[in-house]
Amino acid sequence: YIVAATNEIAERLHPQMLVVIESTTYPGATEELILPRLQGANGGAFTVGTDFFLAFSPERIDPGRQDWTVQNTPKVIGGVTLQCMEIARALYQCAVQEVVPVSSSKVAEMTKLLENTFRAANIALVNEVAMMCDRLGIDVWEVIDAAKTKPFGFMPFYPGPGLGGHCIPVDPHYLSWKLKALDYDARLTRIAMEINLGMPEHVMSKVTRSLLEGGKPLKGSRVLVMGVAYKADVADVRESPALDLIGLLHANGAQVSYHDPYIPNLQTDDLSMTSTILDRDVLREVDCVVITTDHSCYDWDWIVEHSRLVVDTRNATRDVHYEPGRVVKL
Repeated sequence: YIVAATNEIAERLHPQMLVVIESTTYPGATEELILPRLQGANGGAFTVGTDFFLAFSPERIDPGRQDWTVQNTPKVIGGVTLQCMEIARALYQCAVQEVVPVSSSKVAEMTKLLENTFRAANIALVNEVAMMCDRLGIDVWEVIDAAKTKPFGFMPFYPGPGLGGHCIPVDPHYLSWKLKALDYDARLTRIAMEINLGMPEHVMSKVTRSLLEGGKPLKGSRVLVMGVAYKADVADVRESPALDLIGLLHANGAQVSYHDPYIPNLQTDDLSMTSTILDRDVLREVDCVVITTDHSCYDWDWIVEHSRLVVDTRNATRDVHYEPGRVVKL
């Protein structure tokens, strides 16, 4: 995508143009892929830092958040040359409150990958802790709540059914790929991604075991997946772990339906579904409700009250009172 866009830009390149890449890529891509194409434009007549300017400034956005916006989130900028950085900084200072200059486009590219790999690795850690707690008979959510009372040296992350969105599940692979080309195995990153990718399988196992405890096999059971967006209160299913879970449940014989007020229709290469009506009759008819996205509009007390079995992967039911066995946590 970046190369295709760059080729189009190269055709229109003119003196004094500023080109800024914001899409996440591997460290070095701006200089290795983008710069040669722009320098070759117009018969090679343009020189970077003099005739045109090239920089990398990673996108930083968390969909659905109101506290940190494009305007008040610090903006990292790395230029191919010092003049490129200064020109880019002058532009962004008109739109954002704080600009953070770095020494090169490669540093800016690596900054973005560190940010997202940091999240992916820590989510993998807490996902593995959740699986450990499952075997130990401990509530992982209680453990996290207790640990986060420590005022230093700890930052809470939370487990879930897997990673979703267009950044965190994908970006660490760019770093692994680049380092593999340099004969280095990014082991921690690789293992973290394996753990996160395995979470839908773990959730399916929880659903299977929970149904069997009630005397029903997964095959033939009616399972309602609550929420297919990759995070709460957004209409975005990119890389959503709910899609993998639905596929696994279906492949193992379950009759799967879903509800999501933000996603009325679900269309992928393997799925074509419509969000079901959510009422007490639907909840009473299904054998298991699986909470995969904790949208704030859901009435969890009402959902638990009218459901036979709930598998909660988001701790959405933490304030709900229910009889033992009605709700199974991740």
